Order: sequence, then structure tokens, then C-alpha cells
Amino acid sequence: MRTLHLHRGRISLRLRTLRLGDDLSLTLTGGDKEHLGAVALAAPQPDRDGSATASVLTLPGHREDLLSRRLALRLAATLGIAVSVACGIHIDAPTPRELQDVEAMADELATLFLRQFPLSEKSAT
Repeated sequence: MRTLHLHRGRISLRLRTLRLGDDLSLTLTGGDKEHLGAVALAAPQPDRDGSATASVLTLPGHREDLLSRRLALRLAATLGIAVSVACGIHIDAPTPRELQDVEAMADELATLFLRQFPLSEKSAT
């Protein structure tokens, strides 16, 4: 398991990654209270170069569905493997800027992960 962290202002995010055979499971949490808000499962579409499809489950009242879906689609399409992203980020009374920061930080964490993801693991058996 690998863990990546980013901190900006009062927001701290953590991305945990775990290989499950050829597949990948990620957990993105942070803010004032880590929790489970949404889970996305994405798979590459081999007949469509560079694309993926995803399904999402979201707990009532939670808003992590779009973020978890976007990250799962990006990683599945890029890596060509099945990817799950569980996401739970709670920030007390966030400003619009902080909400934008969460989105940007999540993308930065995904980019950092992709840079560190060894090529040999992308097709591990």
C-alpha cells in the first residue's frame, strides 16, 4: 500500500493506493473528518482507445460522487486496468475557494500517483 499526502491551507488530503492483482483500489480522504461518502468503479474500454466506463455508489447527503467518478475514469483509462476510488472528504463550512482546492488537490494526487506508478506494475500479473 502506498500513501500520498497534500496539504493546502486548512485542507489535508490523503490518497491510499492498493494493488489487487491486476486491479487498483484507491481511497481519497481528508478534511476535518475522514469518512466514506462515495465509491466509483471504472473499467477501461479496450474497443475505445483511452476511454473508460464507471458506476458510482453514493451515501445519501454526500457529494463525493463526481470526484470519485472522475478520478476512477481517469486512472482506468490511463492505466488500462479496473480501478475503484472510495472518497470521503468533509470540511466544516468550506469556502468556494476551498472546494476548488479539494478538486485541484485530488487531481494533483492522481498525477503524483501516475508519475510514481512503475510501468512494470501497469501490466502486472
